[in-house]
Amino acid sequence: MTKLTLPLIAAAGLALSGTAFLGCASTRTNESAGEYIDNSLITTKVKAAILDEPSLKSLQISVKTYKDVVQLSGFVDSSQSVRRAGEVAAGVQGVSSVKNDLIVK
Repeated sequence: MTKLTLPLIAAAGLALSGTAFLGCASTRTNESAGEYIDNSLITTKVKAAILDEPSLKSLQISVKTYKDVVQLSGFVDSSQSVRRAGEVAAGVQGVSSVKNDLIVK
């Protein structure tokens, strides 16, 4: 009985350890811990790039990133600012696309 118990315990341990890693995997609607950190870094870089752009420095632009897609929202003073903010965000390393929801006030 001892010879049979050890392989069963080992198999059960492997099965349970495999399910622990499933909690860290991303799905279509959730991102993994690593993706969350990567997206936070992208958001920070996009915000810094927007602040470094003189024409966008004082505007109200919110930046969110999900699965490497940056969403810009808020208010700007011209259609040129909408365009420029999208260009600046798209130029940041790691950004796969930009959803530009900026509104001209």
